[in-house]
Amino acid sequence: MFGENHAHIFMNAVNYRQAVRKHENGVDEEVIHSHFRAYQEKNISFVRDGGDNLQVSKRAKELAGEYGIDYRTPVFAIHRKGHYGGIVGRGFENLKEYAALVKEAGAQGGDFIKIMTTGIMDFNTDGSVTETPLSFGEVKEMVHIAHEEGFSVMAHTNGARAVREVVEAGADSVEHGNYVDGETIQAMAESDVVWVPTITVVKNMIGCGRFSDKVLKKIWETGSRNIRSAFARGVHMALGSDAGAYRVYHGQGLADEWNCFKEILGDSQPVQQRLLEGEQRIQEKFQRQ
Repeated sequence: MFGENHAHIFMNAVNYRQAVRKHENGVDEEVIHSHFRAYQEKNISFVRDGGDNLQVSKRAKELAGEYGIDYRTPVFAIHRKGHYGGIVGRGFENLKEYAALVKEAGAQGGDFIKIMTTGIMDFNTDGSVTETPLSFGEVKEMVHIAHEEGFSVMAHTNGARAVREVVEAGADSVEHGNYVDGETIQAMAESDVVWVPTITVVKNMIGCGRFSDKVLKKIWETGSRNIRSAFARGVHMALGSDAGAYRVYHGQGLADEWNCFKEILGDSQPVQQRLLEGEQRIQEKFQRQ
């Protein structure tokens, strides 16, 4: 019924370094085939990737048709050098280099541009994000450059102010969006942005022993409240699990994300309809114009 709106085909949900080693000497196509079979078995026919720096998602786009999957990819994500993002993409030092990477993504067949504007959740604390976010001025220009080249923009962003600013900058989707507040949720509601919370990443780690369950449960509770608030205010949302991340398996990850939403919002026709509408927005926008 739903598509997977945030995945990383090169990751294996077990060990990031192990996943990278699989492709260090060239793309291991069996990894791609295995993950596409997992989606096929779950009747998932739409997958939007978050990119990688190993050419895996580029090759996956060429193979997806064999499985009847509409697969979209930025090829690689783009981050400012010295900031988070190297695990999934390419870095820039100035906007001239950024613009060149946008053009390169297009030349390699990218369907959209993915930008990294913040770090990730610090799972050792509750409420903090690693690293300082990029400035609003820089993010706004990054979005503008991508739009000028005919691309929609997928933004990896966490933290209330950073999410609000990326929405104000005109990004087309917000990925993760952890620790948003009421003002930020209202800004999303008043925009056309689609929020893809990927909250199963947190839920699936509870009980694994990797991080404190007390902290993980607090993050889950905060995320759940924000999803309820966003739904009540009319924010466009879509299901994406961050498949490939730790304990988030390809194919199953989407089912896990849907289970999270059902737990948070209930299994009702209005909830399903809103998520399908959000996904439809993504399918329509996240292809090069």
